[in-house]
Amino acid sequence: MSDLPPALFALDPEHLPRLFPEPYLRRLTAALDIDPRRVARDWSDPETAARLAEAEVIVSGWGAPRIDAAAVEAAPNLRAILHTAGSVKWLDEAVHERGVAVSSAVSANALPVAEYTLAAILLAGKDVFGLRERFRAERGFELGLVHPGVGNFGRTVGLIGASRIGRRVAELLRPFDLEVLITDPHLDRAEAEKLGARPVELDALVTESDIVSVHAPDLAETRHLINAERLAAMKDGAVVINTARGNLVDTDALVAELETGRISAILDVTTPEPLPADSRLFDLPNAFLTPHVAGSQGNELARMGLYIVEEAERLTAGEPLVHRIDPVTLWKQA
Repeated sequence: MSDLPPALFALDPEHLPRLFPEPYLRRLTAALDIDPRRVARDWSDPETAARLAEAEVIVSGWGAPRIDAAAVEAAPNLRAILHTAGSVKWLDEAVHERGVAVSSAVSANALPVAEYTLAAILLAGKDVFGLRERFRAERGFELGLVHPGVGNFGRTVGLIGASRIGRRVAELLRPFDLEVLITDPHLDRAEAEKLGARPVELDALVTESDIVSVHAPDLAETRHLINAERLAAMKDGAVVINTARGNLVDTDALVAELETGRISAILDVTTPEPLPADSRLFDLPNAFLTPHVAGSQGNELARMGLYIVEEAERLTAGEPLVHRIDPVTLWKQA
């Protein structure tokens, strides 16, 4: 009988080899008594229920069955949930009430989103997306032409939300000759300045910024944070980037503003998602759309798996979990 903590996987098994390539899976099975051939998809399955009753650790991920109050009650030995993806807001409150430690790979998933955002900011500053449309339409260009209003020297970038992603974006922007503004009700001036950003109120940020990037959590109070009034207040030529959640931007108001040609948008997320085939956003030349790919994709899933492997090793060694989620601040994070 193994001395390792009994554990089980609860996720879509399709993701297992991407999250845990062989070297990582070997480390995980050295830290936990877990069988990759047995993956929980339904707690009512008798074999799964028997393993859940013994489990001290659940390694969850995309496609996991809901861990509700009944599942918590059926797992009397459960002491940790190690989640190989980002948000853990889907977990029932019973998990936290029991005192089960919850750790997430949200910080790992924040990295590619921040990298996508950095690339979008720099390309938007060079007006790459607009120039591409004109180049494609005209099938040529004037060699040596200097494009006015293009470039990243001294441009102002506004970050809405000091989430993990927002903070990482601020850090990535440090080497560039940009002024960075940031707004977040939970961020004080000293913290903002440590990030290399100037704290401002939201309305000041949208009027002063050349590029506005959204990184706030999806809450009732943040729905349509970028509304018609704030879109209208943006500078001519401003760019809105949304890699957070579609609900943060009023889609109808954005389409109306984009139709004027006055501003542009780079959208990895929308409401609804996916967009209906007849959405105007597909046809507008100043709307650049990607299909929710800013987060971990392809080989980036292995980074999330690695974070969880390291947490499992800490758990078995009796060390504190580095990526443990605080349920008190859970709903303030994106």
